[in-house]
Amino acid sequence: MSKLNPLPMPKTFTLLLLASLLILAFNRRTASGNIGVEQSIARFRVDSKSYASSLADLKQAVEDMVPGAPETIANVKTKLIYSRLAYKRIEYFLEHFFYTSSRIYNRAPKNEIEEPHLEYMEPAGMQYMEAILFDSITTDSKKELLVQAELLTNAANDLHALLYKFETTDKQLLAAVRLELIRIIALGITGFDAPQLKSGIWESASAMETISLTLKPYLDHSKQDSVMHYLESSVRFLRVNEEFDSFDRLKFLTGNALPLQKHLNLMIREMGLDTAAPGMLRYDAPHMFSPGALQPADSVRDEDLSSKRAALGKKLFFETRLSGNSSKSCASCHNPANYFTDGLPKSMGIKAHAVVKRNAPSLFYAAAQHNQFWDGRAKTLEAQIEAVMRDSSEMNASPAGSMQMLLKDKSYKLLFKKAFPNTSKKKRDEQQIFSALAEFIKTLNPYASDFDQYIAGNRQAMTDSQISGFNLFMGKAQCGTCHFAPLFNGLIPPFYALTEFEIIGTTATDDFLNPKKDPDNGRMDIRATPYYEAAFKTPTVRNAAVTGPYMHNGAFTSLEKVIDFYDQGGGAGLGLDIPKQTLSKLPLNLTDQEKQDIIAFMLALTDKI
Repeated sequence: MSKLNPLPMPKTFTLLLLASLLILAFNRRTASGNIGVEQSIARFRVDSKSYASSLADLKQAVEDMVPGAPETIANVKTKLIYSRLAYKRIEYFLEHFFYTSSRIYNRAPKNEIEEPHLEYMEPAGMQYMEAILFDSITTDSKKELLVQAELLTNAANDLHALLYKFETTDKQLLAAVRLELIRIIALGITGFDAPQLKSGIWESASAMETISLTLKPYLDHSKQDSVMHYLESSVRFLRVNEEFDSFDRLKFLTGNALPLQKHLNLMIREMGLDTAAPGMLRYDAPHMFSPGALQPADSVRDEDLSSKRAALGKKLFFETRLSGNSSKSCASCHNPANYFTDGLPKSMGIKAHAVVKRNAPSLFYAAAQHNQFWDGRAKTLEAQIEAVMRDSSEMNASPAGSMQMLLKDKSYKLLFKKAFPNTSKKKRDEQQIFSALAEFIKTLNPYASDFDQYIAGNRQAMTDSQISGFNLFMGKAQCGTCHFAPLFNGLIPPFYALTEFEIIGTTATDDFLNPKKDPDNGRMDIRATPYYEAAFKTPTVRNAAVTGPYMHNGAFTSLEKVIDFYDQGGGAGLGLDIPKQTLSKLPLNLTDQEKQDIIAFMLALTDKI
């Protein structure tokens, strides 16, 4: 049971209603031969009305709420849970087909900047209401809750209008289902949408039941018993294990959700209803934790050519002639023997006794993100490589000059010719250096950790402490709400088309008894808005156990310090004035054993190289 102990959820009535609707709609297939489209449209029409009704109840509860009267505040929280459950029944459809319209209901409860035009979006919706409810309730906060409840209610009352002249196909409907399954795996069970309400498991069950209803006509058509089996087991597991903090996420994934994803992918492919995956997703991988499930969209498709460029890039990685005084190579700061880091708070620059601005992160899985550098100023690996070569404090080189030197070397000349065979001698330029190095970095995704072995089927690969740590990481500790699965970085599911930047209030040192604000402005120096002040890219925690010190400034000397920082609510939780912090300032209240288990899990993310 949840700590809120809400009223029993009206599951039976809703499911009976939906089942009846499905039976009535089953024979109303379109002339074009769609299998499940009309049923899903009809279900959305009914469920959107149910969502609007739940919001009206929520609005009434807010109107009846009395600041200082805990039972009335608890009632609002319960009604918000009901609204969230109702939303999860329409989420897959609404967010796939009407994404812009969906943004009002369930976006993150923080100021958002829509790039590239830096359009500012005020916080709004159910997540924002949750954040208000778990702060001190005052007359002003009640007014804001009323504004949000009315906004949501009015908008939801018009959801049915979205269906005017709406048309879709089985392919697109199944694409929406695929993405919803990823939402459940990477967001739902982590509590991303409702970290304080802790209703994520209920919400995941509601979404999974809707997936089941949506897939029923396709299963009747394809006779895929495996999909049906894992659908039923997934729903059952979620319904039987509803308590958020104790939910066994690893068991749910390995025994239910990932096999479901694998067999669903096979069914869709066999039915000829495959579609292109968004962002870095690849549907030809068995499931989202499989090696190759996330790949850079600009990867070279010719495997032979790609391998030749990567081989050239590997040689260039150790080439000191890429620096202005031939003293430094890429490996100087990204040592392969040290998991492509240098173990320093901030790397030594090209000038004697001078350090660069920020910590050198590992290059493992660096290609699987949409922005490079801590502040995200480079959109591609090639742009990052060029920037580092030209930076006067890092390599201080002329890329064109380096290229000319390399082409005088017969061994390099041959390698460039093999890697870029359709380029004439006169047209060879420094862009080929950037491309070759980028292709090498794209190979640095080994998926060779104990965690990967466990996911692949070796149930002896992780200890009980590490399993507990994964469940905490993806649950109570809320790590997985920023370090998203499967790469545990800022690549945002379910589309994996954007990289997230967060303001966590990183301190200048790891002395949390005397915290001081770090002066680095982060992304604000690149995108001039105060909502990016001290915002940094969320890095992967794969190999984090062996790539300290930590944070953009290298100020945290151990994982214990990192966990303590988050446990206390980041910089704002430590008492610093960080009004735009996107990390919750509320403490996590982790026990010493829970902290050790999380660290043990991060050890299980260490690749065997």
